[in-house]
Amino acid sequence: MIGRLGDLWQYTPVAFWLVLAACLHFVVMAVRLTVIDVRHHLLPNRIVFPSYAVAGFLLLAAAATGWGGAVAAAGDPNGNPIMPVVRVLAGAAILWLFYFVLRLAYPPGMGFGDVKLAGVLGMYLGYLSWGHLFAGTFLAFLLGGLWSLALLAARRGTLKSAIPFGPFMLAGAAAAMLLPA
Repeated sequence: MIGRLGDLWQYTPVAFWLVLAACLHFVVMAVRLTVIDVRHHLLPNRIVFPSYAVAGFLLLAAAATGWGGAVAAAGDPNGNPIMPVVRVLAGAAILWLFYFVLRLAYPPGMGFGDVKLAGVLGMYLGYLSWGHLFAGTFLAFLLGGLWSLALLAARRGTLKSAIPFGPFMLAGAAAAMLLPA
């Protein structure tokens, strides 16, 4: 996301400000949800649901206004300007569906708050690329797994211990957003 900001600033300042606002919203949302999930094992709808509207509006507007200049700057004047919009929407749907299937497969292992949050994160990662969507998802499970192993090794948890997964989803998405495009 950071690399994309430089291109947007140079070629489409409106999209730059939209993406910057989306990033600031992500940071505020991530901090609030992390604190609540760690304390209460809960991802409140009052934070997640408005994030769909805020992130959706900002990222879709940025995709619609900023893609042409960034594509031309990258040397691909024939790039499809609708693809970023499709990726934002499809990223949300794909990640939501993936987490929903995990929830159906093993309900005690995944809360429905995680499923709802996945759609929001899918918009952010989809805005960047399909690779970022995959990387953010992979990193969430990697970080969550490493944390679980650390708890087991320190004898602070067991195989049946519940850990809040939202912070790892948010950390994985944030780490993927820092990857180059």
